[in-house]
Amino acid sequence: MYSWSTWRTGFQMTCPGDLGDPLTSLQGQSFSDPYCLLTILEDEEEKRTRLSRAKPCKSVVKDAASGDKIYQTDIKKQTLNPIWNQTFILEFEDVAAANFHLEMWDKDEEVSLTQKLEEIKTNFNSLRRMIKEAKKEKGTDDFLGNVVLKLQDLHCTEDNWYNLQPRTETYPDRGQCHLNLKFIHKSRDGTLSAGRSAYINYCGILQQFVQAYISKQQSSAPWKGELCGEAQTLLELYATQNDLSPFLQDLAKWVAYSKLYQSLEVDASVLLQQLTSIEYHWHQQQLPHQQKQELGDSLHGFLQYGLCLVAKYRDIFPPTPSANPKLHTLLRILVQICKTQAFQKLNPAQFELHDEVSMAVQTGTQEWFSIKKGLHQPMTKDLSEIVSALSRLIGEVQEDIKHNKDNWNKVFVSAVQVDVFTVIYQRLDSLLAQEVKETLSLMEGHMEQPLANSLFPVYLSLQAIHKDKAFLQRRGLLELTNFHEGFREALPYWLNQAFSKTQDRVERAVQVDQLQPLQSGSVPIKHSSSAVDLVACIQPICQLWEQLSWPDPEEAFMLMVKLTEDVCKIVVNYCHILKERVRVLSEDSDHGSAINMLCVVVNDLEHLRSVLTRLPTQLNWAGLRDRTQTVIGENQFHNTLPSQLQQAQSILSREIRSALDTLGKKLNTDIETHVRSMSTRRRIPSKSTEDAAAPLMRYLEQELQYMNENLVQENFNSLLTPLWNNSVKILYQVATQHPQQEGLMVFCQRLLYTLQCLEQCFHAEGNGLPLNALHSDEYKTLKAHLTHNSLSSQELMQKFFDRKIKEQNVYSGEKYGAVTLLASYRRSDQRLRVEVLNAVNLLPMDSNGLSDPFVQLCLEPNHIFREVEPRCTQIKNCDLNPLFDEAFEFLVSLDQCQTPGACLAVTVLDHDTLSADDFEGEAFLGLKAIPGVGGGRERDGLSSQPDSAPAQIRLPLMHPKPNEDSILRLLESRRGEREAQAFVKKRRQREKQSQEGNRQ
Repeated sequence: MYSWSTWRTGFQMTCPGDLGDPLTSLQGQSFSDPYCLLTILEDEEEKRTRLSRAKPCKSVVKDAASGDKIYQTDIKKQTLNPIWNQTFILEFEDVAAANFHLEMWDKDEEVSLTQKLEEIKTNFNSLRRMIKEAKKEKGTDDFLGNVVLKLQDLHCTEDNWYNLQPRTETYPDRGQCHLNLKFIHKSRDGTLSAGRSAYINYCGILQQFVQAYISKQQSSAPWKGELCGEAQTLLELYATQNDLSPFLQDLAKWVAYSKLYQSLEVDASVLLQQLTSIEYHWHQQQLPHQQKQELGDSLHGFLQYGLCLVAKYRDIFPPTPSANPKLHTLLRILVQICKTQAFQKLNPAQFELHDEVSMAVQTGTQEWFSIKKGLHQPMTKDLSEIVSALSRLIGEVQEDIKHNKDNWNKVFVSAVQVDVFTVIYQRLDSLLAQEVKETLSLMEGHMEQPLANSLFPVYLSLQAIHKDKAFLQRRGLLELTNFHEGFREALPYWLNQAFSKTQDRVERAVQVDQLQPLQSGSVPIKHSSSAVDLVACIQPICQLWEQLSWPDPEEAFMLMVKLTEDVCKIVVNYCHILKERVRVLSEDSDHGSAINMLCVVVNDLEHLRSVLTRLPTQLNWAGLRDRTQTVIGENQFHNTLPSQLQQAQSILSREIRSALDTLGKKLNTDIETHVRSMSTRRRIPSKSTEDAAAPLMRYLEQELQYMNENLVQENFNSLLTPLWNNSVKILYQVATQHPQQEGLMVFCQRLLYTLQCLEQCFHAEGNGLPLNALHSDEYKTLKAHLTHNSLSSQELMQKFFDRKIKEQNVYSGEKYGAVTLLASYRRSDQRLRVEVLNAVNLLPMDSNGLSDPFVQLCLEPNHIFREVEPRCTQIKNCDLNPLFDEAFEFLVSLDQCQTPGACLAVTVLDHDTLSADDFEGEAFLGLKAIPGVGGGRERDGLSSQPDSAPAQIRLPLMHPKPNEDSILRLLESRRGEREAQAFVKKRRQREKQSQEGNRQ
């Protein structure tokens, strides 16, 4: 339904007559009595009328429409040029399916027989017509012509001449009719729009005005939302007369403009303006339900349409300066729609624009790739033609990636924060990798030089595409990563001769080596002659590489892989024959000489490792990297050549460690002997700890100095690491296997001092092992164990309560109930005030399902608060949620409260008359958390500060877990200390009463 539904025709019809005019011959006197019938017919009405007729009929209006919908003009007597100047108003519903019909008839009146005979005398030619008229029914009018107009093809105002159309070709020239047609508001006559809303009429008027304006627009530029002055005035008047709110007007414009955007070229800024207006009005006014649904459907529909355009952005928005703003504006519209409150409220389903755009781009990329693949299908099954087709397809992909990276990605990122380059690159990477894999599989077993040459451009293009991964914002596994594997050629087999010749020279050099340092003195050379000869033997291989200068970059890379592999094999073989050489020479040598030769072997291997480190420079890997930029990927280069060196170096490292382990075995045995001797000196007082560790430190100083003089610095440092690790391991074993628990604290203090001395020795003021190497996990475990066992019983109790405070702070849930306190500390008179307010959700401990609870307050640790007695509240009989409201004051100093582990132990008990009180739960409040305790100490002059306000604290009650506390186990082992045993006994009693133990 349209918002305007009235067709008004004020028309003047002038039919000029001439000799051949059909109006001349209808009555035999060159005159007619014309009149017109007017109506508007819907398509369905015309169709029913046409099907109901047995044969074609001239009359349409009379048969198709009811009498109340047909309008008739006056009859103009005896004229071929009638002038009516009459106005009619016709109503219709659907402009798209309605047609205007005008039929012109000649009025046939009854005449006498005398008149008819007179006509025959005067005009014999009319005899034939009279015979024809005799066949007609009496009083039947003659058809003169008709005019049929589609309403949707007309403008708001028409003033034209229209040709009268005949029903048959007997008299084709029927004359013309002058019509003046206008569209008007139905509101001018309220009876004409009954049953239709003003909003719907407004939408129809607006759409017709816009279409009319665009159709008359001479410029090819997009429509920017303007209308002619008359149309704008009519819209404003209609809205005012029908009290249409600005919100409904903007809604109508959005619906109309968004539909036009899908069929006509409309400037997207028009839609942005309407979205802004809708968002503004959304917070100001309320829409009717029907309009809400219309708005929601319109927004969602436009989103789907926009995503379809996004999927085809390559074709619709080519990478040109003129198309980029259009794409950017479209994306901005989609973003604005999703941001509007209207869309979020009317479309409750989750709609992530970022994901939807990414999905649309992926779908469009898949379709685009399929189309390009079809365009570049090979014409034959020839392998060269297949490679050529693949090359053309890769060229298309490469160009598309370039456009996305350089052009479209900027638009998508700035508008919707979608990295379209990453999206399409990952999709094309998968599609292209599959295509390349299928094509290369056809080449297996058929590789020839011409075919290999044709594959070279394909490889170059794939490498260029793969290099673009550097621009990806999200890194992941790419399927083209190992694309080079399909292009690998066989390595030249004649390199084996050069390898064999070099291997023979190395073996001869080791056979004459006596494993003695080449030079001693101020600048010593600590490796032997074979290590120097090996460097000379490898040099010809490096020279061979320079001589080859292999022209094909891909084959040159493979040659480098082969050469590097040969060098690594020679080095590994050198290690084996050198070990055999030292075994042979050691058979007839004393222990000291054998140790010296072993040191030389370690130095030789270290020297060889440094040679391998310089190999990339000797073989000019950097030059090879430059030569193979276009054919060898960066990952392929660095994952192949360096890995070979790393494998060889790992073998060298393993051999060096093996030799160093042999040297370190004797040292480790002696270290263990010294450490274990310390455990037997239990009677040495703690002040003699330094004397107990002195023999071990003197031994290490002597041995390490010797190794430092006979090993190169790298090897000496390599020896220090396992030696340190073994020393830590020995200390830990001795510390954990100490059988005498009563002397454990003194012994652990000695070991802790020894560990500190060893750390200083191996660190050597920064000249030895770095601190991060010394502080390994084993070291940290050992130090924690020794520190823990070296603490006094009172320090352990403080640490126990410190743990309980931390456990209380992280404890959640109140399955055992909770206690609420009001606590503060007054520095002015050094009083700790604690008010027990209430307890809640206590466990029923008596048979009647209730309890008789009371609260016990105790300051811990006891050795800090020896003079402070525990306090108890009154007993509340038969109550699981008792209200106490009792206050207690403790006279304690600030230093006592700020002692580590100082806390208020709150214990809730169930009073029993005939048996021991039952345990309800306990809580621990750190005194530092009480207002007035935190901050500076008394000596800092803070006692004059005003007292802090008390804080209400709710403490969940806890039950201890039996046998899980290491501190209690350690205190329990100190059987000679009464205070420790009393503390353990009290805590073990609590554990027995704990329901945590009962649940296990």
